[in-house]
Amino acid sequence: MSASDAVTDALHDLHARFAGVREGRRADYIPELTRSDPDDFGIALVSMDGHAYGAGAADTPFTLQSVSKPFVHALALASLGLDEVSRWVGAEPSGEAFNAISLEPGTGRPANAMVNAGAIVTTALIPDSPAEPAFRRILTCLSRFAGRRLEVDEDVYGSEAATGDRNRALAYLIRSAGTLPVDPVAAVDTYFRQCAVRATAVDLAVMAATLAHGGVNPVTGERVVSPGVAAQVLAVMATCGMYDASGDWLLRVGLPAKSGVSGGLLAAGPARFGLAAYSPLLDATGTSVRGRAALGALSEHLGLHLMRNPALPGSTVTLVTTADVLPSAPSGRRERALHGRVGVVAAQGALDSTAAERVLYALDESGSPDAGPVVLDLREVTGADSDALALLHAGLARLVREGRRAAVVDPDGRLGDPARIRERTGQDLPRFGSREEAAEHCAWAVAGPD
Repeated sequence: MSASDAVTDALHDLHARFAGVREGRRADYIPELTRSDPDDFGIALVSMDGHAYGAGAADTPFTLQSVSKPFVHALALASLGLDEVSRWVGAEPSGEAFNAISLEPGTGRPANAMVNAGAIVTTALIPDSPAEPAFRRILTCLSRFAGRRLEVDEDVYGSEAATGDRNRALAYLIRSAGTLPVDPVAAVDTYFRQCAVRATAVDLAVMAATLAHGGVNPVTGERVVSPGVAAQVLAVMATCGMYDASGDWLLRVGLPAKSGVSGGLLAAGPARFGLAAYSPLLDATGTSVRGRAALGALSEHLGLHLMRNPALPGSTVTLVTTADVLPSAPSGRRERALHGRVGVVAAQGALDSTAAERVLYALDESGSPDAGPVVLDLREVTGADSDALALLHAGLARLVREGRRAAVVDPDGRLGDPARIRERTGQDLPRFGSREEAAEHCAWAVAGPD
């Protein structure tokens, strides 16, 4: 048990809150998808520091389906550039369903890369050669976003290929307008394969976090795409990723997102978190019912709406250390205190939920390897919103429950009202005016009385 498990607790709470939702139905136009378990439900979150959290069926594999579209769009943009991709595919919301015939009058361009028509063209734009076939490029790209090697579910691919006449019809219609650069049969077959790539909710959260992190995978540290490409993809996701429900999603949840008919759903909080959910019961727009509810609630819980002002990434934790403490006291007690080590974490700036997660993780690190007492120094913190305080209180409560001593340097009361702290942590958390006083308090707790 650790302080950062408070984030996992929040996911478990959301999972319990929405696991009983029974609305929606599985996609049946791809027969293999009807074999999914309607009770499956997982939630995952990945921070910009690469910390991953999950609840429920977060490690259950499913096929990406339309969740693959933003990442293949990223590959096309990285390979050809925005101007060339824009010659073939638009960037305007269609206001229609994912499989609608959304072609621009006069040019025949699909409305955007998130609807099926636009995704088929985007897939067709991926460079193809005998040395590196287009699908190999796509699979490699998806795997780099996920931070591990992904594979195709051949059963789902076969099911899509056997029943995908509407997508074939879309491809031929686009070709007739002169805006499909390759053979329709080849384009659609590659598209079916990309949709049948298998991943988990944790993988989706990593993929979303990579876009949110400016194109750098926060788990592997690899740059997958440039910051410019990541921003372009997020922009299209924000306006088009949820099809004819994109406006309502952006208004209520406020995050670039993408859904898929297998039940996958991801959302990116730029410079903050990657979020994902999996549950195969879908609403009328083809979006996971439980996933939509859970990610909406998680965005609200963590204050992730794009129109809110986030804390600057990477600027929160200024010190993580573990030091020997020698209290000033009679020698009989001092000798036993000599062997106590106290972890110290110092924070600064305005704390929101993103910053609070960094602080909690730092508290865990500061106690390693012996899970000793910790001091949290908040003197340089200028403020903390309610979401951040809730996470900090929950994390400190976890430290207390596992028997670790904790003290806070908080002369200005940034951590909140003592009665509220007592309610949330289960104790009167010691607060001091200096780091030395707090560390000495913790060291005496380790040493014990005569």
